[in-house]
Amino acid sequence: MTTNKEQYKVHQEPYYQAQGREVQLYEAAYRNRLPVMVKGPTGCGKSRFVEYMAWKLNKPLITVACNEDMTASDLVGRYLLEANGTRWLDGPLTTAARIGAICYLDEVVEARQDTTVVIHPLTDHRRTLPLDKKGELIEAHPDFQLVISYNPGYQSLMKDLKQSTKQRFAAFDFDYPDAALETTILARETGLDETTAGRLVKIGGVARNLKGHGLDEGISTRLLVYAATLMKDGVDAGDACRMALVRPITDDADIRETLDHAIDATFA
Repeated sequence: MTTNKEQYKVHQEPYYQAQGREVQLYEAAYRNRLPVMVKGPTGCGKSRFVEYMAWKLNKPLITVACNEDMTASDLVGRYLLEANGTRWLDGPLTTAARIGAICYLDEVVEARQDTTVVIHPLTDHRRTLPLDKKGELIEAHPDFQLVISYNPGYQSLMKDLKQSTKQRFAAFDFDYPDAALETTILARETGLDETTAGRLVKIGGVARNLKGHGLDEGISTRLLVYAATLMKDGVDAGDACRMALVRPITDDADIRETLDHAIDATFA
C-alpha cells in the first residue's frame, strides 16, 4: 500500500520564535541529513521547533511519543493476524524511512534502551533499517531524517541515553526564553496584552528559581500559555495562575504558598 506523504505534512505555519541561530543550524543539519538531538526542559518549545522546521522545509513529519512500554516492534512494525492469514504493518519509524519523512522521537529516553538500539543503523553512514522479522533491509529515503528529544535535567541515571546513542547525533540545547522574548511569545500565542503577559513571565521566573529547592521542574512556557489563554477568556488572574501554573507542578504546601504569594503580589 502506498503511503500518502501529504497526510504527514504540516500545512499551517506553527508559531515559533527563534532564540538564536537554531533555525539556520537545523537547516544545515538537514541539508547533510545529520540526525539531530534536541535537549531541554519540559515545555520549552522543543516539539514546536521540530514541527516548525518540518513546515519550513516542507517535509512530512511523523512524531512518536515514547514511553516505557514501547517495544522495538512499535517503532519498526509487526505482523498482524487476519482472517486470510498475516499482514505486515509498518511502524512509524519504518514509514518515515520509506517515504522520506522527518521522524521525531519525543522524550526518547522514556523508551527502553533495547528499543532505542534499533535506530542506530539509521544514524550513521549506513542509513538502513533492518526488519528482522520480515527479512527486509530498508535503505532510508534520501529525504529521511531522525530527530530525538529529551530532558537531561529530569532523567535519572537509569533513564539517560547511552554514549553509543548520543554520539550519533548533532545536538541543540534549548532553554526557556529570556523574559522579553517569552512575553512576546505569550502575547503572540494568546492575544493577551504584553503588560499582563510580562507579569505571568515574572511568576514563571520565581518558580524557575525554586528548581532544585523544592521543585523538580519550573513553570514551563507551555503552562504560561495555558494561564494566558484562561485570562484572555476572562478568568480571574489569580484563579488562572493557580489552576495553570501552581497546581500542576507541585503538591507541596510550602511551595504552593510561596507561589500563591507571588501571584497575589504580582496581580494585586
